[in-house]
Amino acid sequence: MEKQELLKQFPKQEDKLLVSKILDKLKFMHTKNQVQVTEFLDAYQQNTVNRVLKASNETNYILYGGYEEAQRKMLFIYPEKVEEIFSRETANSIFMQNIKVISIILPQELQGKYNHSEYLGGIMKLGIKREIIGDIIVNESGADIIVQAEMAEYLKSHLQDLTRFQKSEISIKEISDLSIVPVKKEEMVILIPQMRLDVVVSEILHLSRSKANEIIAEERVFINYELKTKNAAMLKENDILTIRGKGKFEIGQILSTTSKGKIRLMVRKYV
Repeated sequence: MEKQELLKQFPKQEDKLLVSKILDKLKFMHTKNQVQVTEFLDAYQQNTVNRVLKASNETNYILYGGYEEAQRKMLFIYPEKVEEIFSRETANSIFMQNIKVISIILPQELQGKYNHSEYLGGIMKLGIKREIIGDIIVNESGADIIVQAEMAEYLKSHLQDLTRFQKSEISIKEISDLSIVPVKKEEMVILIPQMRLDVVVSEILHLSRSKANEIIAEERVFINYELKTKNAAMLKENDILTIRGKGKFEIGQILSTTSKGKIRLMVRKYV
């Protein structure tokens, strides 16, 4: 598909910029016969990338963020000459060249007191773009922060300058040494008349229906990482509902239906 035709499928300017960047990297990869890598992409951007590469009939690519269940991932596009060796099992050296881990071990008195926001906020204070940072995995003693390899030394030296990390032990390690913490989810049961998007958003956020509709109209709501602007969109079991600024939710099973036809629905919030 021609570039201009493909761009027409993405009306938002930020999407057009990403699509253009991916197409340029594809062209460079084919021309120079070299592996091309992007910055870290969020789930919505990954969905956009998959659409672009499918439309371009490209199959030689991997989205990877340091571990299998990573939320934020880099795109690796590779030429046919390395197709045979470019797999999860044999491409570790390529991943390790591009992805490093900043390990922060907090002093004893601060361990367990910092959440994801404290770590991300500290990084943002250094003027670092969000795209440079992958997942931030908070653990009992501190956090492992997945970063672009080329920025690892800079982050290691400058994070130590921040007041909140001055007494911390900060080091760089490989993704093979990453300690994975299982994702935590809080369960809630909501009672709704139907599985409409605005109804579910209203109930899980404890907002009026009109306020829920405002959030949807503001293009802050995604189902399975696809933007949804119609409040009548229907949800189903196992869908992932993301609301920018409010969190991510997994639509669980329908537990039962009341005598008046209302649905008791299990919802899990990622924490």
